[in-house]
Amino acid sequence: MRVPLSIMALLAALASTAPAPASAEGGPAWDACVGLTSTPDERVTACSSVIETKSETGRRLAGAYCNRGHGLTEKRELDAALSDLDEAVRLDPAYACAYNNRGRVYSFKRDYDRAIADYDEAIKLDPSLALAYSNRGESRFNKGDLDGAIADFDAAIKRDPNYATAYANRGFVYARKHDTAHALADHTMRIKLAPDLLAYIDRGNVYRDNEQLDRAVATRSASLRQMRAAGAIAA
Repeated sequence: MRVPLSIMALLAALASTAPAPASAEGGPAWDACVGLTSTPDERVTACSSVIETKSETGRRLAGAYCNRGHGLTEKRELDAALSDLDEAVRLDPAYACAYNNRGRVYSFKRDYDRAIADYDEAIKLDPSLALAYSNRGESRFNKGDLDGAIADFDAAIKRDPNYATAYANRGFVYARKHDTAHALADHTMRIKLAPDLLAYIDRGNVYRDNEQLDRAVATRSASLRQMRAAGAIAA
């Protein structure tokens, strides 16, 4: 499933890592390891420092492996990421973040059954984790289970009504099911929550596919205005 590219990095930083809580004695390496603004390279370097110096134990050490695994996933170093997330699970079998992030690795590897199993465990451990429902919905979609995907996106939105990616992905599935009204409603909500370029393009595609060409053109014009406002193209 296509995740909205312009907000992918932000969502990954805010939600995917689910870092262990920082504390005053954590130090700069710990802060960068779990920080929301760290780049993948910065995260991997900082978490490696935490792990190698043996400065943390328990849930926080598992958090260092989980966050380094997340950074490696963003760098698409999937085998190394999987090794780290396996270790996070070994250190703390009740750590929902580790299962969710390992599920992402399996999803990137197109091993959707293992991905779903990990998302199931993450949800079992933390039923409030909207991201795990959304991620499971993507894996179900990729297995061809459109109704199961919609049910998961419903669950994600129930737990986080402002979760723009869940609306976008549910709208994409509704479009695949030729449910135009629901697809447009979801893409419109996604635009309201996160009005990036891809949001307008996705809604325009629904209009185009249903031969509502005037609305498709209007939506594409809005996307051009969005690009100009962001400085991506000249006015």
